[in-house]
Amino acid sequence: MDTTLARPAVSARLTCLALAAPLWTTVALAQAATRDGFDLTRHPLSALGTGELGWVQITNFVVAGVLVLIGAPGLGGAVSWLLGGYGAGMVAAGLLVPDPADGFPAGTPAGAPSALSWHAAGHLAAGSIAFLALMVACFVLGRRFARAGDRRDAVLSVVAGAALLLGNLWAMSGGRAGTLTLAVGVITAMLWISAVAARPR
Repeated sequence: MDTTLARPAVSARLTCLALAAPLWTTVALAQAATRDGFDLTRHPLSALGTGELGWVQITNFVVAGVLVLIGAPGLGGAVSWLLGGYGAGMVAAGLLVPDPADGFPAGTPAGAPSALSWHAAGHLAAGSIAFLALMVACFVLGRRFARAGDRRDAVLSVVAGAALLLGNLWAMSGGRAGTLTLAVGVITAMLWISAVAARPR
């Protein structure tokens, strides 16, 4: 292989991966702060895909997922495959919109919907795949860094994966402000992957 060609290609892929999480996080949190009726302690960030402005979050999911899919091979090994699952899950979760619920969008009745639509079920499945793949990717990165003797980054990788695991478990258990802990966990893991991708090589 001609490394003079391979290195720019890898660099371009890693740039895409590095951009994915900051882009998704910025767009999602900006909407969370401005969309009428949205409360991050009650509503997951994916709920922003509903309503008249839902196309913004749908696009956000799809663009970020595509960036991850483009960039995933840049990290190599099992991490690339795991990040491919994460990216594909992001795209699918964006296209399969959740149901309006618990007062959002504004005017929606309080509480969960009486029945789950097919696309909402698909959204949950796609999100679960994305979260699991992202979490495991963090742990695999931790093992990779540990083998390379990079203890600091090994610990940070495990912390990022654990943040996603714990945030998700708390949300699934019905814990108070579970949607907030889930958002913190997801964003922590996403940003860590982007931080690793952004490093000069």
